[in-house]
Amino acid sequence: MTSVSGWDVRWKTLDEPRMRLFCVPHAGGGASAYRAWAPLLAPGIEVVAIRLPGRELRFGETPYTSADDLVPELVRAVSPLLDRPHAWFGHSMGAIIAFESCRWIRRAGLGAPVRLLVSGRSAPHLPSRGPFVREAPTPELTRWLRETGGTPPELLDDPELFEALLPMMRADMTVAETYRYRPGPPLDCPVSVFGGSDDDHATAGEMRHWSRHTTAECRVRLYEGGHFFIHEMTEQILPVIEEDLLGVSGGAGPAGR
Repeated sequence: MTSVSGWDVRWKTLDEPRMRLFCVPHAGGGASAYRAWAPLLAPGIEVVAIRLPGRELRFGETPYTSADDLVPELVRAVSPLLDRPHAWFGHSMGAIIAFESCRWIRRAGLGAPVRLLVSGRSAPHLPSRGPFVREAPTPELTRWLRETGGTPPELLDDPELFEALLPMMRADMTVAETYRYRPGPPLDCPVSVFGGSDDDHATAGEMRHWSRHTTAECRVRLYEGGHFFIHEMTEQILPVIEEDLLGVSGGAGPAGR
């Protein structure tokens, strides 16, 4: 496992990667959510999982509560890794961070991502429908997390551990719930959109509006499941991600499955 800044985690470090895939976690999630991806994608694709402050090895750091503050620091931290063709993936809150990172990279003249891949998030210009839970009482928040999925039951069942992680979770939810899109030129790279057929947080119709944010192709794919369909459908989704990446990179080596 290697890192250039503490913000990035690479379990499979390549000397000459054809493609780097930056993966941003959902609210309350960590870089470890993408650990299984590295050996399952083509050998030429280097998975760079983003480790945000307030969790895992950065537990003692203050988490961000605003995408406007988070994104510039994230891009600056990983800028040494932008020397190769790169794409960004994010689920839920991570989709917004990935999208804004792509915009920031272009504005800063740091190169152009070859593809944006987003999951479980409606198009950024659409108002969030909630529910808004960042300030909910702890019992209500715990109940909501349990119903939504995505949070390990053992964490929810451990009051001491949950209390320790609660500030980070509330901070992440603040990032997601207070995000406001600022109009700007659409991206030039293709966009891949993944959604759950039963996701109440991001409907198929809302996700199709991602096409507004690119001058290139926008592919929308739906899978069975709710908001965290991605956990159950990983084996089905990764080959599709690989196909999309290889199509824009000119090949990243043979499949690693």
